[in-house]
Amino acid sequence: MTLSLLLLLVTGGIAGIVIILHLLGLSRPCVFTDEPAVRRVWQAEYPDTQILSIVQSRNRHFALVDSRAGLGIVWPMGADGAARLLLGVEVRRTKSGLILSLPDYTAPEISLWLTPDEAQDWLRRIKEAP
Repeated sequence: MTLSLLLLLVTGGIAGIVIILHLLGLSRPCVFTDEPAVRRVWQAEYPDTQILSIVQSRNRHFALVDSRAGLGIVWPMGADGAARLLLGVEVRRTKSGLILSLPDYTAPEISLWLTPDEAQDWLRRIKEAP
């Protein structure tokens, strides 16, 4: 088998797998159906931090978590979720919601898809957080 044929077969196989996963709906970002789902993601990242309150977005993709350690965010990371404290965050408003810039090389920027009312409320909450 020639190298060019092998390359074509491998590329075609990978593209086929991607298309099948997308058609099966396995490429959609994670949805946090309820508060316990948000709590599980938060506790996986910050197991010793007590949660005071949770505000979920209407689309169920994001949640603001008020904890003893400070305000944090939970967002989808593929089929799972991720969580970060919003320490040193810079917030920008966009047409589709908010962009959070964190001093964290593992999650330097997080795009939040929020309704205009949610974006305004979340922006206020983040700016008022200590």
